[in-house]
Amino acid sequence: MDFLEKINENPFKDLYWNVPDEQKKGELAIIGGNEKNFRTSIKVSEFVTANFPLKEIRTALPDRLRNKLPSLPNFVFFKTTEVGTFSDPDEIKNLIESVDFSLIIGDLSKNSVTSKALLDALQNSEEPVLITRDAVDLIAEIKKESLMMRTELIIMASVVQWQKILHNLYYPKILQPSQSLIQVAESFHKFTLSYPVQVVTLHEGQIIIAKNGRVVVVALEKSGYAPLTFWNGELAAKIAAMNIFNPNQFIEATVAALFR
Repeated sequence: MDFLEKINENPFKDLYWNVPDEQKKGELAIIGGNEKNFRTSIKVSEFVTANFPLKEIRTALPDRLRNKLPSLPNFVFFKTTEVGTFSDPDEIKNLIESVDFSLIIGDLSKNSVTSKALLDALQNSEEPVLITRDAVDLIAEIKKESLMMRTELIIMASVVQWQKILHNLYYPKILQPSQSLIQVAESFHKFTLSYPVQVVTLHEGQIIIAKNGRVVVVALEKSGYAPLTFWNGELAAKIAAMNIFNPNQFIEATVAALFR
């Protein structure tokens, strides 16, 4: 299978030379959280601030948290639904378009208003976005091909979440969590030939990265991550940062993020 590459060590170490030592550059937006659960958004914001020399990091949180959190320059507060989750697609869209890269980190809660706001924002912007964790559930059941035609969209999701996405797109090739690594990799090979969306997932202890029919597989144990830490948001943040410093090199920048 000439589309599949297995990697056991980082062949893209040189990409870290593009991360500046002193002068900061690049802008990242982190979007996520709800009135009752916002720790991941703040932890990821702190992680990126401590580890990457970005010029600006803006963390969008629900407006109901405005009086519960300290006033910090990198916090922005957006309109919310009655249950304390984002409600205004224009606010999300405007933030996405004002930065170099956006990370939709999750904890958005399942409701139709937030789902529509997120979908509208994503469909009306072409700026780079990585969406992960339970935020993927808000778009997984959307029966619209237009979102998957978005060229600057990275979806970091479980195989179960990807199964729902493909099913609701009426994609002809079946994806099942019980399938072998080769079968799953072949599905993403064919899927990314049809859709420009970029893929990150985990299956059978292997990290799968796919774009434009190219599929790279990295053993989870080689990356230094565990099944739980793979999904806690920090890796997604590293992938976002490395893609800011290495634009138009999605696979290479994402693989580099796995090893450091």
